[in-house]
Amino acid sequence: MNIGHGLNPGHRREAATWRPLSVALAATAVFGMQPVQAQTTYNVAGIADFTGPYADVMKDLAGCRKAVFEWWSEEVGKPMGVALRLKDYDGRYDVAQIASLWPGIKSELNPVAVVGLGGPDTAALGQRLPSDKVPLINSTAGYGFAWKPDAWAFNTRPTYAHEVAALYTWLHQQRGANTPLKIGVISSEVSPAYVDIHKGTERFAKDNPKILEVVETVYTEAQPTDLTQQVNRVLRKGATMLQVLGNTASVVAARRALQALGKTDIPIVVSAHNGLLSSGKAIGDLNQMEGSFEVYSLAVPTEDETPARAFFNKLRGSYKLQAAYTTPCVMGMAQALVAARAFEHAAKAKGGKGVTGEDVRNALLTQKLLSAQTFGVTPDLQFNTEAPFPLEGLSANVGTIEKGKYRIKQLNLPVPTIAKW
Repeated sequence: MNIGHGLNPGHRREAATWRPLSVALAATAVFGMQPVQAQTTYNVAGIADFTGPYADVMKDLAGCRKAVFEWWSEEVGKPMGVALRLKDYDGRYDVAQIASLWPGIKSELNPVAVVGLGGPDTAALGQRLPSDKVPLINSTAGYGFAWKPDAWAFNTRPTYAHEVAALYTWLHQQRGANTPLKIGVISSEVSPAYVDIHKGTERFAKDNPKILEVVETVYTEAQPTDLTQQVNRVLRKGATMLQVLGNTASVVAARRALQALGKTDIPIVVSAHNGLLSSGKAIGDLNQMEGSFEVYSLAVPTEDETPARAFFNKLRGSYKLQAAYTTPCVMGMAQALVAARAFEHAAKAKGGKGVTGEDVRNALLTQKLLSAQTFGVTPDLQFNTEAPFPLEGLSANVGTIEKGKYRIKQLNLPVPTIAKW
């Protein structure tokens, strides 16, 4: 497998506008046989969380996105005479903290892009980015509150509601029942992202009552310790599944509540940032996640031999990556690859000189990014000015734990249409 190239024969014709560049391809197809140029370095700002609710997964996320930029600068950027340098800042997944950091970040780096963690970044910077002309790229799912035209804050995935709707629609079809799935939602009001997730799920249930019923949305603190009473209540209301798309602490509390109630057969639905592996590790036993599901529009990081896994192995072998191959790692790879490929197109158009954040945003809006160019980490992506995430052609993948093993459950589930909430 040619990791540097990133294309398979079936994608060659369509990928002409965004052709992935290995060193050899860059030398022959783009710049002829010219000698490698001295590199002009452009900065990318990274919003991280080393001390907040996602500190437990930040090593993998931040490590994998940093390694992608190092790979790109060496194997793609060097023949073009450009490099991307990532510098991380601890935003603590907090809107006020991120907002206070931003003026200093912009002054210090003059970045061509920002790679963030999701809701707090969008909430803190969404109104500032258009005037500062710097695009923000998140590998978290999108948000209803940011579902506006002419965005500068982009998500590589649809909303969380879209992703879980793909799972619920599929599960309902698999059951072949005339009654809807009944779920309890564990959420919190500490973050605009958490609020948006349960509102989107509730909207899907309202518009699709034959598929899904939300029996109750439970509000908790950011890192709950005991949810036994709340979980018992939603189970008595008929819930056969719990949706927990907050953090790993919420998953742990929900699972311990199920254990205390003797209801360990109730599956929990999680996402990439609090996936099955990280949640199982936090609980202390992956077997505790048996039968649960994770769903998102990203590669599922199992041990299977996939292009995404091969690319990760390249980063580990050639770029000193110390992170594990987990969903947070895949998220970091996704946003870094999207940012790097957008910059790549902008740099090619301008000969590597004077690339701005506005150029990178224009590339995001005009150039289709094929899954082959992200090594299968993302599906095909085509942004436009209607929303901060692609509205069509997306799919979601599902992972699960079966007999203690982390496995792919289903790939390429169609993401349904959901009305804006």
